[in-house]
Amino acid sequence: MARVLRGDIVADALCSRVAEEVLRLKAGGVAPGLAVVLVGDDPPSQVYVRRKLIKAREVGIRSFEHRLPAETGEEALLTLIGTLNADPLVHGILVQLPLPPHISAGKLLDAIDPSKDVDGFHPVNVGRLSIGNDGLIPCTPLGCMLLLDEVVTEFRGLKAVVIGKSNIVGKPVALLLLERECTVTVTHIHTRNLPDIVRGADIVVVAAGSPRLVRGDWVKPGAVVIDVGITRVVDDDGNARIVGDAAADEMDHAAVVTPVPNGVGPMTIACLLSNTVKAARRR
Repeated sequence: MARVLRGDIVADALCSRVAEEVLRLKAGGVAPGLAVVLVGDDPPSQVYVRRKLIKAREVGIRSFEHRLPAETGEEALLTLIGTLNADPLVHGILVQLPLPPHISAGKLLDAIDPSKDVDGFHPVNVGRLSIGNDGLIPCTPLGCMLLLDEVVTEFRGLKAVVIGKSNIVGKPVALLLLERECTVTVTHIHTRNLPDIVRGADIVVVAAGSPRLVRGDWVKPGAVVIDVGITRVVDDDGNARIVGDAAADEMDHAAVVTPVPNGVGPMTIACLLSNTVKAARRR
């Protein structure tokens, strides 16, 4: 029977450590602050922002919330980012994605001070990650690695397959696995013979956005499966449920599988808070 690695439990432990670090920083005269920018009224984005702000308050991080109408212009947003960059009370800046179509997400994210880029998406932080420098690491890939640290004692020489090549998850997690001396294969929608590639993996990280893509017979006995996918599906009876990219119910022969929900998701928020404290400590 595969071990179910609960990300919410690991995330709670990380948040406790973050709260302790916040107290130490405040004792030294530094109160970590996180600014969140939300443009428009996208319902999932509003839920995500609310969760992030609640968790920030729980660990003692000051939050600065900027909710703007969907018609807000790009120049106005760039001006706001400039103001937050210069604000000494703000140590981390998070722009909630997606943005309205008239706003260039790349242009806006590039405008964030790299030292306050707690999402880890700025080209400077991406570059630091690519050369193994100590920048701010994207939250979901960092969360994946912290989960792997719970169950993998020696990474060197392990075969890792990353399914999905996004800039948000796939590419960064592949770089982090390379830093641990894994042999990494990155796959994507045009990859041929994907099941055979996955069958050779000791570690599988799937972030494809394709419900139950990875089947049980793709995964070898003893493998570790980190499922980043999260999709809302409706069954034939009209009941909605959340599923991942891995068919976890078919993977009793695996060593470890992360659940969906309560797997990688909580780690993403915990790592955002950890990055905010890291940014505050450095400044």
